[in-house]
Amino acid sequence: MQATVQRYDPETGAGAVLLDDGTELPFPASALHGSGLRLLRPGQRVRIEATEDGREARRVQILTLR
Repeated sequence: MQATVQRYDPETGAGAVLLDDGTELPFPASALHGSGLRLLRPGQRVRIEATEDGREARRVQILTLR
């Protein structure tokens, strides 16, 4: 699923994304592990995988990365 970065804290590596329907999903620093990402910008489009309960993004990737 795709989303837009709403906020990102480079010190902790955690942040939040907005789904296209306006729903905010937080993500922990571990969501970036293995993606090669070190920095995200607010407004950047990303691909996410949500947790089973849909309350958090467990994986975040820039759309152009696979």
